[in-house]
Parts: sequence; structure tokens; C-alpha cells
Amino acid sequence: MAIFADPIRANVLWLDIESLLVHLGAEISEGSGSRLRVALNGVRAVFHRPHPAKETDKGALRSVRAFLIHAGVQP
Repeated sequence: MAIFADPIRANVLWLDIESLLVHLGAEISEGSGSRLRVALNGVRAVFHRPHPAKETDKGALRSVRAFLIHAGVQP
């Protein structure tokens, strides 16, 4: 799973992350602007979709990784 790869990758598409969250059963709702509210296994987070780029930067990928681990998702 690219999200858990070390070193952290800089070419993970945000759409792939959203697809993974949906596959895992996350509740996703749109926030204002590029915000995306996500809830999974009782854990909540707000992420920002990258724009205009389609790839997620390393900092955002670290945040997604931490969220998934906190929600009980392991690689």
C-alpha cells in the first residue's frame, strides 16, 4: 500500500486515497473549499484535496497515514 511505503512517496494520487477510504467504509462528506471530512472506526479527520496538482504531498500523506493507523488500519 503506497500510503505506508517508506520513504514517504510524493506521487500518490489523491483519488486513490479517496477510493481507499471508501473501500474501508469511511464516511466522507464535503467541507468548504477543498476540505474533505472523513470518519472511520470512530476517528474523525479533515483533509484538504490537493489542487491544482493531483498528487498528494508528503505532509498530507503523513497525515492520512496517521489517521489510518489511529483508525486501526494496518498495512
